[in-house]
Amino acid sequence: MNALISKLTIDSEQAFDADGVLAKYIKGYSTRTVQKQMASAVSNAINGKSNLVVEAGTGVGKTYAYLIPALLSGKQIIVSTGSKNLQEQLFYKDLPALLDMLALAPKLALLKGRSNYLCQLLLDKQLEACESHEPKVLDDLLRINQWSGQTTDGDLGGLTSVSENSDALGLIASQRDKCTGKKCTHYETCFTRKARVRAMDAKIIVVNHHLFFADRILKETGFAELLPDSDVVIFDEAHLLPDIAVTYFGQRVSTRSLDSLLEQIITVYRTELRDSAQIEQLASRCISRLQSWHQQMYDAFATDWRLLMGNKHIASASWAIIEELKVLESLLLAHLGRSEALDECTENLVAFSNKMGVFFQCENNQAAYSIEYGYRYLTLSIAPINVAKECEKLFDAHTSWIFTSATLQINRDLSLFTKGLGIDKSQQLILQSPFDYRSNALLCVPRHLSKVSNHEAAVKELIDVSVKAINAAKGRTFILFTSHRMMNAVAARLQSRVQYPLLVQGQGSKQSLMKKFRQLGNAVLLGTGAFWEGVDVRGKLLSCVIIDKLPFVSPSDTLYRARAESVSRDGRDPFTLLSLPQAVISLNQGVGRLIRDEKDKGVLILCDNRIVNRDYGQAFLNSLPPMSRTRDMDKVVSFLQQIK
Repeated sequence: MNALISKLTIDSEQAFDADGVLAKYIKGYSTRTVQKQMASAVSNAINGKSNLVVEAGTGVGKTYAYLIPALLSGKQIIVSTGSKNLQEQLFYKDLPALLDMLALAPKLALLKGRSNYLCQLLLDKQLEACESHEPKVLDDLLRINQWSGQTTDGDLGGLTSVSENSDALGLIASQRDKCTGKKCTHYETCFTRKARVRAMDAKIIVVNHHLFFADRILKETGFAELLPDSDVVIFDEAHLLPDIAVTYFGQRVSTRSLDSLLEQIITVYRTELRDSAQIEQLASRCISRLQSWHQQMYDAFATDWRLLMGNKHIASASWAIIEELKVLESLLLAHLGRSEALDECTENLVAFSNKMGVFFQCENNQAAYSIEYGYRYLTLSIAPINVAKECEKLFDAHTSWIFTSATLQINRDLSLFTKGLGIDKSQQLILQSPFDYRSNALLCVPRHLSKVSNHEAAVKELIDVSVKAINAAKGRTFILFTSHRMMNAVAARLQSRVQYPLLVQGQGSKQSLMKKFRQLGNAVLLGTGAFWEGVDVRGKLLSCVIIDKLPFVSPSDTLYRARAESVSRDGRDPFTLLSLPQAVISLNQGVGRLIRDEKDKGVLILCDNRIVNRDYGQAFLNSLPPMSRTRDMDKVVSFLQQIK
């Protein structure tokens, strides 16, 4: 065993040597000690079937550091990412390049969750019902229809003619509960099915975290047979796992599914059971009741279900839906055996009304109950506030589990991450970025900022600061926001203040906006959470990142509130244990957009003076890269003007 371990470790480390395989193929390659350290640790974890947690700062080269040992091991590998961007980079760029260098040829597969693929049948149905859609939605559907004839894989990530926020996407994305399988007229050309086929005998499967958890926990992706109990699972962008795990260890139910089920019942009556008119009457009554409830919920537009149930009108209307569903259930049970389709609908209806009943009761004090508002439909969500025990069972001892990200530690400590996932006994490693941040990056918290709670003053000051920085940087700037409200307010006023192109989140897909940013060479991009991570702009194209304020979670967030109440009951401080650590990691993600290469130079401007005048500010500063610091905007202008 020791010989085997040492051989993989030696082979992996040699690949990173000055005369190794990487140096042979990559022009200007130079050995990084931290990269070899990580590769060695990954090699040992793979052979020892142990768990490893690595924070690898920007520039460590973590992707090659885990891929090379994984590929050389010859084992079956699942690589899971948090973003589609990284997933595609691994599959289309990094893996093919490394396999060429290492002269290996295992079969590869790229898999995304089924909601990432176009369903041709759903698209047909939406176009048939074109009169029921708003003009904007219909326009987007027509654009999608045009794209559907050109795409080879049906991956909606490649759809650039429609905004990623378009309501049309939810109407045509593949859905398990609407899949008709072999009965579908598009079965042979089905994009979801073809993705499965490609992955059937793959040795290396690249997935995303959502698909991984859905497959392992829910077994409802339709891809279950494609994610075997592999030898090694590597999670890149692992900082996202705790929140994603909460989603999948909880329960979610969509009223879209209920509406669809009720329509199915009516269809069965009209096609098979015309002698039972009461089926249609009761199902239609349920649909009407559901629509009225939807309207009440949209009028209230609150997300915390416990608070909503305090409204007697909403509580009464909610339980009335359950009563209507129970009446329909009783009727359908009386017709059991008459129709196979109706029997299936009855089973689904019973399960659905039971789930809704559990949600309405909200009896679990260790869970958050929330409502998510979508296009015409709602999602009811029960999220456990602690998933460590569940994750501990998921990350079994038969597999090597490797977790890595550029942002996992708080004050040089990884325990928040490891405890949250129940992997406390993992080997832990923190590797500093090899980049010279002190010389190449400047952090500025401008003087004389108003309180961030003063919206109008904050908007004005942020615009003034942005104009100075943008002009000095000749565009080439990201402005990252913690809210859409602030982003939209700044975008509206900044347009007339700068001569450089403004790209605002929502104008197109994330991919199309990033493509424009790179092509223009002097653009300013305004974005919220989606642009804080998974975005890689190297060189002079990005010289300045401006952040509006420290990214604390909203105190009204349903899951945070439930967690905070639990922590408070134990006599501990929710701000110190929950809010602050989450904000530190989020800020690090935003900061990570600035310096992506050893030759990159740039300025980070944070328009929130709490980082310098509150005690907790030191936790942020300790976790940030060691940039030079100033509070003088004149120094910022001078620094930016020197970046040629």
